[in-house]
Amino acid sequence: MKIRKYTLALVCVLGLLASCNKKDDSIPTIVERDRTQQQVVDNDSLIGYLETHYYNSSVFETAGDHTISELVITELPKDESGNYLALPDPDNNTLLIDAVGAPLTTTYQETSYDYYVLKLNEGGGNAPEFTDNIRLNYSGNLQDETVFDSTVNPADLDLLNLIQGWRLVMPQFKAAESFVENSDGTVTYSNYGLGVMFLPSGLAYFATPPYSVPAYSNLIFKFELYQTEVNDHDSDLIPSYLEDLDGDGNVFNDDTDADNVPNFLDADDDGDGVLTKYEDIDGDGDPTNDIGANGIPKYLDPLETASNQDN
Repeated sequence: MKIRKYTLALVCVLGLLASCNKKDDSIPTIVERDRTQQQVVDNDSLIGYLETHYYNSSVFETAGDHTISELVITELPKDESGNYLALPDPDNNTLLIDAVGAPLTTTYQETSYDYYVLKLNEGGGNAPEFTDNIRLNYSGNLQDETVFDSTVNPADLDLLNLIQGWRLVMPQFKAAESFVENSDGTVTYSNYGLGVMFLPSGLAYFATPPYSVPAYSNLIFKFELYQTEVNDHDSDLIPSYLEDLDGDGNVFNDDTDADNVPNFLDADDDGDGVLTKYEDIDGDGDPTNDIGANGIPKYLDPLETASNQDN
């Protein structure tokens, strides 16, 4: 999918190609901007968009499972001088700035970011963790309404492979309360999460977007969240979100044994030669509650080498 981040391998290949063509002046060089300064620009642009666009809010006030195809976001009309006029038909329409409420704030890449969420329906099922798999329909837009990515059928995505904004927003919604498998092979979902996220470029692709998305673009994603599944990336019996030991929402910087493999990808978190899943001594499927003599879980203590495989 286009919303997946570039892999490290691809970045390395692009870097190699760039180094081999240093004399080719036709290849543009992108100098990465200061994140704090860019966030000021991005936030002003997002606020300007939210203040000058409205949506058909009355449609979503009626009961039923609505879809993103029903959502119509429209720019305010202008007079002959280009000045914005009043909101048309306020009984049926709402300015986005009034609907999203106060900005949500996060710190990412040592920068404070504001982003905005329009919650059309929270959903009735389970909320995903920021490391989980999700199934959904979505549409990705630029602020000029250009659609750069969208689904035709529901897509299955790993949130850890997506931009930071998705990992922040999706846990604020819930998957469908129920679903029915139809005779034609399709699935009908009920009471699913439905919303829109308005992201600054720093929580999206920033300076390295995919094809068709300009650098430093604010992005708008409309989505229907159908299902979620807990992820255990290294199959060590510990859900990946629980491997965020410092609770900062980033599992890539938790590396107990300092082997340059983060815990959520490391089958032996403490590097003691005993696989984490085998340090589930009581056999209840949860190594986190097997506490050693030092008062921490055995799978995080290299001095604890007991295994449920021992005879």
